Amino acid sequence: MFETWEELENSIVDCNKCKLYKGRQNIVFGTGNKNADLMLIGEGPGADEDRLGEPFVGRAGKIMNLAFQTIGLKREEVYIANIVKCRPPNNRNPEQDEADSCMNYLRNQVILVKPKIIILLGSVALKNILGQEYGITSSRGKWIEKKGIKYMPTWHPAALLRDETKKIDFIKDLKLVMEEYKKESSD
Repeated sequence: MFETWEELENSIVDCNKCKLYKGRQNIVFGTGNKNADLMLIGEGPGADEDRLGEPFVGRAGKIMNLAFQTIGLKREEVYIANIVKCRPPNNRNPEQDEADSCMNYLRNQVILVKPKIIILLGSVALKNILGQEYGITSSRGKWIEKKGIKYMPTWHPAALLRDETKKIDFIKDLKLVMEEYKKESSD
């Protein structure tokens, strides 16, 4: 494990632990407040993220930003990362060996950020962080606490592009997070 952000970020610069490195333009490490009480974890970068080197800057990111505005949260307040740091071809879900290759980077990010709350965006994040036994449909909107961190699974913003009815649940889940976030911040 790395003790500083600089060491961690330097450790990933030339990563070739899985086959995803072959097709990447940029490693999409993470962005935001490195001392945030609130962290979001998605599955992996898409084309826009790969091009710009930053998570959630494409269409799904725009939806997430609108949701943040709706609940009164600033993107700069949170830290955002993904399970995998390189784009899977055709935006497919990361394969398990790819996710496993990046897991220590993500664990180290969580250790350095020290969030009190983590929003798990979609099934890939949920299963890789909390376990394969969890399903997004049955878990979303419900608090799960492990090792002193409160997790809120919800839909991935890209799912809202495919099914607009999920926006209502997504906003409800984020409102629950905001209530808890305000409590945690005032403690």
